[in-house]
This record gives sequence, C-alpha cells and structure tokens, in this order.
Amino acid sequence: MTADQILRMTDLGVAFSTESGTVDAVHGVALHVAPGETLALVGESGSGKSTVALAAMGLLSGNATVTGSAEVAGHQVIGAGEPELRRLRGSTVSMVFQEPATALDPLTRVGAQIAEVVRNHRQVSAAAAQAEAVALLAKVGIPDPEQRAKAFPFQLSGGQRQRVVIAMAIANSPALLIADEPTTALDVTVQAEILELLRALAVDSGTGVLLVTHNMGVVADFADRVAVMLQGSIVETGSVEDVLLRPQHEYTKRLLAAVPRLDTPETLALRDRDAAPVTAADAPAGRPDAAPVVDLRDVSVTFGRGARAVHALQGIDIAVHAGETVGLVGESGSGKSTAARVALGLVPPTSGTVSLFGQDLRRAPRRDRRALRSGIGVVLQDPVASLDARMSVGECIAEPLAVHRRGMSSSDRRQRVDEVLDAVRLPRALAARAPRELSGGQRQRVSLARALVLDPRLLVADEPTSALDVSVQEAVLEVLTELQADLGFACLFVSHDLAVVQHFAERVVVMRRGAIEEQGTTGTTLLHPTTDYTRRLLAAVPVPDPVLQRQRRTERLATLGAVTS
Repeated sequence: MTADQILRMTDLGVAFSTESGTVDAVHGVALHVAPGETLALVGESGSGKSTVALAAMGLLSGNATVTGSAEVAGHQVIGAGEPELRRLRGSTVSMVFQEPATALDPLTRVGAQIAEVVRNHRQVSAAAAQAEAVALLAKVGIPDPEQRAKAFPFQLSGGQRQRVVIAMAIANSPALLIADEPTTALDVTVQAEILELLRALAVDSGTGVLLVTHNMGVVADFADRVAVMLQGSIVETGSVEDVLLRPQHEYTKRLLAAVPRLDTPETLALRDRDAAPVTAADAPAGRPDAAPVVDLRDVSVTFGRGARAVHALQGIDIAVHAGETVGLVGESGSGKSTAARVALGLVPPTSGTVSLFGQDLRRAPRRDRRALRSGIGVVLQDPVASLDARMSVGECIAEPLAVHRRGMSSSDRRQRVDEVLDAVRLPRALAARAPRELSGGQRQRVSLARALVLDPRLLVADEPTSALDVSVQEAVLEVLTELQADLGFACLFVSHDLAVVQHFAERVVVMRRGAIEEQGTTGTTLLHPTTDYTRRLLAAVPVPDPVLQRQRRTERLATLGAVTS
C-alpha cells in the first residue's frame, strides 16, 4: 500500500457457496484508488461490480469465501474481525447505495439518523451531533436544513433522500467513498446536481471515490479512470478518455455500442447523415386520420383540499395513436406518473375527460370499464416488486388471463404463456422457475410478457429500463420495438432518460409542475426546444464522451450561474 493509494486490491477472489455448488463471482481483481480520484467500475449485471464494492466494505454475506487483499487507508479488510470493520465503516470508508429509501429508517427523522452516524464514531454530545447533522444537510444542498432535519424520509423527494444518504456517508470525512449506482433512479437535473456534489466533495476533502455504475454518461462526467469488468474479471482499465474514446477490448466496444446517445445539433453536424441510422426522432408525428387509443383532454388532478391541496396535473392534453410511442419526460414531481395512472384509469381526473379506445372512462359502466382495462398492459420500473415471489414465472405471466379470461382452459393458458415467452425471447423452460432465479433483464422481459399476454391495444411503460445495464436495456428496447411493429399497440413511455426517449419515441411530451411545457415530434422537440426548461433538461443529460461532456458541463454551469445571478 503506497501513500498515494487509499484503496488497493490485489488478486481479489470471491466465491459463494450455494445449494447448486460453488459460484466464482470474482477472481484476480487488482485495482487502486488515489485520494481525490474517482475510479468507475463498469460492466453488465452479474459481472462482479457490486461484489467488489461490498468486499471493500467487508459486507459480503456469510457464504462468501474471500481470497487476496483489499486495503483501505492501510487497513486490511479481508480477514478483519467485525469490531475492526465496524470502526472502519462510516469513518474510513462509507457507502452510498442505489436506493435511498431502503438505506434510511422510515420511522426516524433524517437529522437523528445523521447524528447517530456521527456519535457512532466520535465522542460528541447529542446536541453537537444534531447541530452537525443540520450543517451536513446544508453542505449537501438541502434547503431549510433546520426544518428538513426534523422530517421523515417519506416527506422528502428522491433527490433529497439521496442527499441525506450522502450526508450520512461523509459525516466522518471518510478517506474512501463507495457509490453504488447513486443516480440510477434520479431524473437528469437531480442526477447532475448529485454528481456536482460528489465532485466537490472529492476535490475539497481529497476523498477517493469508487463509483459502481452502468451509466456511461455518468462515467464520462465524473470519473478519472475506468475499470471494465466481465464475468468476475477486469478486462480493461485506463483513463476515462482512453477507455470511452479508444477502447481496446471487444467487450468494452460492445458495451459502448449499446449506450443510447442523445443527439444534439452539434453531434448531428459531425455525423455523416447518409450513414446515420433512422431513429424514432426522424419518424412522422402521430396518426391524425385515426381516433387515438387513449386521449386525455384538459385533464386536471388535485389531491387534498384547501391550503393543503396539491395540483398534480393542470389541464393537460395527451393523445396516443395505434402503433405510436409517446414519451413523457420531466423532473421528479412533474406529473408524469400521475398522467400515466390517469390513462390507466387508476386515478380519476378532477376535471377533464379521459377517452380509452373511444369510450369515456368516467361515464362507462363498471363492467365496461373492467373490459376496457383488459386492453391495457403495464410494465413497471422494478420487476422484483411487480412479480409475485410466491409464484412461478409461468403463473405470473398467466395471472391476467385468470382475471380477464376466466373461461380459458389451463392448457390454453400454458400455450399462451409459451407464445409470449417466445415473443420476448425467453426460453419456455423459464416458466417453471421463480422470478428470483432470473437476471434483472430476464425479469423485465417476464414483466413485458405478462403485459402483452392479453394482446393489449395500449402499453404503459413507467421507467421500464432505468435499473438495467446498457446491453440489457438495448435488448429489452429492441424486443419492445419489434413487438410493437408486429402487434401495433400504442405505447405511453414514461422515462427520465432522454436519450432512450429520443431513439424510441415518435413524439415527446415535456412536463413541469403538472403542466405540459411543450410537446411535438421527438426530433423537433429534443433537437430544437422552444422553452428554457426543456433546454435545461437536455443540458443536464451526460453524454458518454468525456471531452464533449466537460464542455457541456461547463456550458451548463455557466448558464445556471447566469440564471441565478
């Protein structure tokens, strides 16, 4: 261990004992992180990234056998006892997890949770720890920190909860910060703010960062060096410019080729348009000659009454036609998911009309509403939460048939399950397995199969790819595109990934504070936005080119500085 390295792993190996035998998850991993440096660890799901990160924290499960060396600030983690590891965690090394909702105690105020981390490692009074918690909340950019310290996690937005987790992680000035997918569930503007915060912490305090992510734009924006993992081994490492712009390993090249890239007027000017593939951004808008599959007209939704009323939607108009994909984009809290729930008939509008397949949902009899909803398929962000762990894959897919096609025989159901498994490119043998036995990409395809089992005329996809690595995301979107071309269903696609929306949707609706900021063809709206808000959204999207991303970040910060000054 040299003085300029706060993390050094040498020949790290991790094997897990399972019922079916020993699984070699990581082998021969060697890496290091210097003070103030960010090393990005990238690769597909199952490549071993998170296992390496957990090994550095000494958090691997009891069935893990670890070999080799992992030193943090001169302390050997491998083989260390639990008392020593508890002293290291939260003081010398800290971790920011992907989902802040699971990292925070829902029944404890956030200030108390931060103060607890302080007192676990330092001899300070309760009052001093609480004061430091407020100061940390201010440091990570949470407004009105004195009041926010008294809030429970559920009273904060997703971005604020992630800032609280970061405040807890930096409470004792750790030498090493491990960030495991810290921005996956955040919209692009909050993601940019979190990355600026982490960058400032690394520069100001000299904290080294091990960043685990599948977002190559985040890597280009934040990392100094990159290590690429494949099947438990590091296959390529180097500076962020070398790895992202001049990859050497074939796997790295395939990984980068799968990354959806946000087209801008500048990038299109540099591209040979004759060789450029046709994307949804080039497609014509809508199908005005046919009635829309779902039509929201002047829809408003208000939750609560009086002074506490929340206006979630304010007079929005959205129509989706057969065979068309409309992308809903905007920051968290803009009303995207509420609009999707209105289209599903799950949230009644306070005013306005919702037409589904040509019928007014509010005026249709209850029996008719049930039949109308059988024509809708839904794909949610988290397939783990949306699939019943007690059921087999085949039972999960067949459940809508049991609800809406009660006269269907069991053999016909099995045949239909086999058909949709074929359609989403999954082996029929998976029908007998449990959802937990599948990879993330396989589970999401199972969710897609279940959504399509009733041959829906409308598919509502709410962040269906945000938790997937780029190659799995590409495969899921490719399947979805082919199925839409074959079946002709309309698709309402809710996402904060503007690059995915640009290449998948024909039209885009930009939402802000419950209202529509602008909408139009994807190519026109995202390449030539007419509002400052859409321009800010696009400027916050990181691109997987470190040279271009540095330029975009500088321009974005200059624009924000001009706005606030």
